[in-house]
Amino acid sequence: MGNADLRQLAALSDVSWDEVADSVVAVDAHNWLYRYLTTTVKWTSDDVYTTAAGEEVANLVGVVQGLPKFFEHDLTPVFVFDGGVTDLKDDEVAERRERRERAEERRAEAEARGDAVEAARLDARTQRLTDVILETTRELLALLDVPVVEAPAEGEAQAAHMARRGDADYAGSEDYDTLLFGAPLTLRQLTSKGTPELMDLDTTLDRHGITWEALIDVAILCGTDFNPGVDGVGPKTALRAIRDHGDLWAALDAEGWRVENADRVRALFRNPPVTDDYDLDLDLDPDVAAAREYVTEEWEVDADEVERGFDRIEESLVQTGLDRWT
Repeated sequence: MGNADLRQLAALSDVSWDEVADSVVAVDAHNWLYRYLTTTVKWTSDDVYTTAAGEEVANLVGVVQGLPKFFEHDLTPVFVFDGGVTDLKDDEVAERRERRERAEERRAEAEARGDAVEAARLDARTQRLTDVILETTRELLALLDVPVVEAPAEGEAQAAHMARRGDADYAGSEDYDTLLFGAPLTLRQLTSKGTPELMDLDTTLDRHGITWEALIDVAILCGTDFNPGVDGVGPKTALRAIRDHGDLWAALDAEGWRVENADRVRALFRNPPVTDDYDLDLDLDPDVAAAREYVTEEWEVDADEVERGFDRIEESLVQTGLDRWT
C-alpha cells in the first residue's frame, strides 16, 4: 500500500528529465522490480522467460527494459534491496499473500473457460519476488556495474536515509513511505511512460504547516503498511486531529481512538534500521556483452525480447558520453 492516502497531502509536481539529469537516485529495488515483473508477466508469453528447467525469470526482461530509462536521461541508479521484514508488517504480508491466492484461483477459472486475456491479467497479480528473481537481478545489475546497497530492513527507509545523507539526490519509489522515512525529494513514475513526478517533503510540510513528526502521526491515523488506521479516518480528518490536538497521543486520547502498536510504528518511521556501511562507486563501466550472454544464454531468455533493451543501453553510453560511465 505504501500510504496511498498520503497522495492527498503530498506536494507533487511533474518534472522534466532534463531537470533531474546528472543525478543519483537511490531506487527502492523491490518496488521498482515488482512493477516491471508484473508488467512483463502480463504482456509477455511465459515461454519467453521460462528456462528448460522450469525457472521463471521474467525479472530479467523487466530489468533490461527498465534500466535504459536511467541511462538515457543521465541518471545513475543505486538499487537498494530490502533486508529483514519487521514483524509489524506481518498483517500486510499476510494480506498480500491472500490476494495472490485469490488471484491464483480466479486465474485457474479463467484458464478453464478459455479466457486467455483475463488469465494473463490475473497471473500478473500472483507474482512474488522469489529468491531466484532477487539473486538473478543482483547478478545482472553487477554485470551492468549498477551499484547495489543491501538495506538492513525496509529498502525505502534506506533509500530515504541515503537521500538525507546526500549520497543520493533523490529516493526513487512509487510508494509514499519515503515521505514518512524523511526523504527530502522522491522521484516517482520511474516505471511509467512519460516524465517523472517529484515528491517534495519540505513543501509538503510547509503546505500544511506541520512537522515531519506530525506527518508521521497523520499517516498512522490513516493506516500504514505497518498498522491499520482508525476506521473512517482519512488524511484530511487525521491532519485536522493532529493540528487540533498537537500529536498522536493527544489525538487518540481526545477522540477516543485506538491504534495498535502506535508507539512502535512511530519509532520505526522516526528511527528506522538503516546502514552507512556501503561504498558507492558511481563511475559505471557496464559489460553489456556479458550481461546479454547472462540473460540469453545462462538463463535462456528469448534474445529477441531483450535485444532492444540492450541496444538502448549501449546507445545511451555513447549519447551521454562514454566518460560519464567509464
